[in-house]
Amino acid sequence: MINVKKFSLLLTGLLTLFTVGAANATTAHASSAVNSYIESQNIKPAGVTKSIWGGFPKNAYRHGVGKPEGVVVHETANPNSTIYNEIAYMKSHYRSAFVHSFVDASHIINIANTNYLAWGVAFPGNARFVQFEQVEVHSKSAFAHEVANAAWYTAYLLHEYGLKPNDAAYDGKGTVWSHASVAKHLGGSDHTDPVGYYSTTGKRYFGQSYNMASFYQLVHSYYYSDFGGSASKASSSASAKPLDKVTYTKTTATGKLSNQYANYRLYNHVKNAYANTTKYSWTSVQAAPGKPIYINNKGVKDKAGTTWYRFSFSNAANAKTYWAYSGAITLN
Repeated sequence: MINVKKFSLLLTGLLTLFTVGAANATTAHASSAVNSYIESQNIKPAGVTKSIWGGFPKNAYRHGVGKPEGVVVHETANPNSTIYNEIAYMKSHYRSAFVHSFVDASHIINIANTNYLAWGVAFPGNARFVQFEQVEVHSKSAFAHEVANAAWYTAYLLHEYGLKPNDAAYDGKGTVWSHASVAKHLGGSDHTDPVGYYSTTGKRYFGQSYNMASFYQLVHSYYYSDFGGSASKASSSASAKPLDKVTYTKTTATGKLSNQYANYRLYNHVKNAYANTTKYSWTSVQAAPGKPIYINNKGVKDKAGTTWYRFSFSNAANAKTYWAYSGAITLN
């Protein structure tokens, strides 16, 4: 939050912080009504829209340009604003404070170059973290979509800068921060967002407080499902079947669907490497032998040795990606 919060939200946030600190992360994820709703509704995060404004100052992070150490999650504390109003306001008042991006139920809009620091949490956090704001939304579906967008964008930024998910709430050492955690562990401000907003909005629409522990688990899941890594780490303890370990390699290649593609399935991740794998029909992507694909990741199962590829049907930056067994693909 860039604005000063109301006293009641401050109290709510502080109380929630104690709850978060004591919670078991896996339990928080498993019992989160918001996370469960996101999964059950198969909510797909929005892609990143880059709308960089050249008026923001360009100051290096403490370790250099393009070297942030984590991500700070904010919320605006303004129930009557829109994402475009917030962006316009920030451009007009950036000398006081600004962040890199804004998120709502439908958008992830990046307005400041994330290779340079922003002014959202004061010293010393500004010199360490990429920062984004969430705009307050006002429905069950909108809140779930916004949380999904925010968690996915956090995972996206971590991947972008070669950082691993690590919840900073408990010891002040990590890569995923709320403004509340920055204030608690690093100082520079007394703000507690987005803790109060998550708590009250979760209760209002889901009958249960949402918190940063559950948000972190969502970040963790997106990071390993969408951006590679040892995906079995992101699985829930509720998963009865052991998950396969996979070694991932960033790969840039082109190819096409093979003549045998229909013998296999289309997934949102390597089959059996992630607890919440989703299957897609080939008809949903208008598949046909020889249809061009754009490959950006390769996964090899450690035990079975089978190869899988992540690809899209367009070379656009925000194109939806899928995973399929190598037999469904012919590399160019």
